[in-house]
Amino acid sequence: MAKFMDVHHGMKDITAHQLREAHAADLAIQDQEGVSFEHAWADPASGDVFCLSEAPSADAVRRIHERAGHAADEIHPVPLIV
Repeated sequence: MAKFMDVHHGMKDITAHQLREAHAADLAIQDQEGVSFEHAWADPASGDVFCLSEAPSADAVRRIHERAGHAADEIHPVPLIV
């Protein structure tokens, strides 16, 4: 499976609690698409949230985020990790 980094814009002032809730919503349904969300990071000042996942495709990641209620604005393959 491939790794993906997705980005959500417009989540200015997100709190740690809200980030945990959003991540939990993804985790609750990730198996429906064979996705494994590994980590989520947020920059409350800019409103950007980043998620690292392993998935069969970017479309699978997109569908899970949409169903969880927070569509990703960008999804990037991550072919190299050190």
